[in-house]
Amino acid sequence: MRRRISLAAGGLALAAALAATAPAAAASPDGPAASQRTQKVEYFTGPDGHPRHTTIPASPALPRPLRPSAKGDGDVTPVVTNGPVGSKLDVVFIGDGYTAGQQGDFHAAVRAKWAKMSAVEPYASYTNLFNVWAVDAVSRESGVTNDPAKGVTKDTALRSYFFCDDIERLLCVDTARVESYAAKAPAADLVVVLSNSAKYGGAGYNDVVSQVGYDGVATASSDHPKSDQVAVHETGHSLGKLADEYQYDEYGTYTGAEPRDVNISTLDAGQQAEQRQKWYRWLGRTSPDGGTVGSYEGGGYYPKGLYRPTENSIMRTLGREFNLPGREAMIAGFYRHASVLSSETGPDGTVSRRQGVTVRLAAPTATLRWYVDGLEVVAARGRTEVVPRALGVPADGRLHTLTARAVDRTDAVLDPELRGRLKGSLVWRVTR
Repeated sequence: MRRRISLAAGGLALAAALAATAPAAAASPDGPAASQRTQKVEYFTGPDGHPRHTTIPASPALPRPLRPSAKGDGDVTPVVTNGPVGSKLDVVFIGDGYTAGQQGDFHAAVRAKWAKMSAVEPYASYTNLFNVWAVDAVSRESGVTNDPAKGVTKDTALRSYFFCDDIERLLCVDTARVESYAAKAPAADLVVVLSNSAKYGGAGYNDVVSQVGYDGVATASSDHPKSDQVAVHETGHSLGKLADEYQYDEYGTYTGAEPRDVNISTLDAGQQAEQRQKWYRWLGRTSPDGGTVGSYEGGGYYPKGLYRPTENSIMRTLGREFNLPGREAMIAGFYRHASVLSSETGPDGTVSRRQGVTVRLAAPTATLRWYVDGLEVVAARGRTEVVPRALGVPADGRLHTLTARAVDRTDAVLDPELRGRLKGSLVWRVTR
């Protein structure tokens, strides 16, 4: 299925809102910044290196709504469909540097990048929670500015370019334009821009406030084999609300208050255990990123005074795994946008006695039970397809209810408060 949506819809108002609430990217490389506002971005010097931060000029608001630049510009294609918008976490990929004839290449890049991203835990355990959309942004020229070398200029839809802030691997975009294209998708909880390049690079805009609803923007080279790690790390910020676990030696010793971030702390392992704070529930456990969960000094950009849970997770070095506290935070982020239980049966909340009812669970760790008029049908436990009549709904002409209740019992979540949110239910009125 392929849907065409007018690019002008949402245009100026959304772009202006983004620019006004949270300046989000670099100005065009062709001239001086149009605004004195700035934006903090994260970048990566190499596939296995520690990230860094810098501050760049913010994207100016669009002077007018974007109009389709060519046939197909602004088209939206579902890549992965797991359920209704609103019950799933919707990931939106937007391409840049792809001409009208190269949109097929962009879609192939989306599929390849999502396959790699969704192979990383906890994504891999929760693939049913995601819908994935591709938004076509048709560029006049193919490629990316300053690729393969500085001084090469390309006319592209999102104005992406390397050597942003004179940093070769920093791949910046015009985030006002990104906002306009992201608004074309049915929903946007997470946005990834794939720029048409094999050159390693990317960026993370993690303090963007978007009227569309996403928390940040990640950029990545479409054809570099390890650029997907950039996007995964950035979702640690946007979805997991995780702090960076790396440091700058020049920052010295942290002397501030206890950070709100769940993966850095002023407390060492002994203090956490004694005070029952931060990741104390995970202490001593073997973590998927290697080693044992404890307290390792250095994190949140400070080499001293702050501790991280493990030696070297993906929030410290690309190419690694999320540590145990990080996985728990990511799952919490997933469930902020998606539900443990979803269904496309009876969208109006009504089904007949003879109608098949199908539900979808968020993960294999979720359990499912069915109820007729509040009483459980024990024989139906775990079944994702049922028929009300077979569950005992009588043909007596009276109103009856069918309820499905699910609970995610994953052992990747230890926090009782969070576990209490890993549940959901759906209710249908059963007609004759």
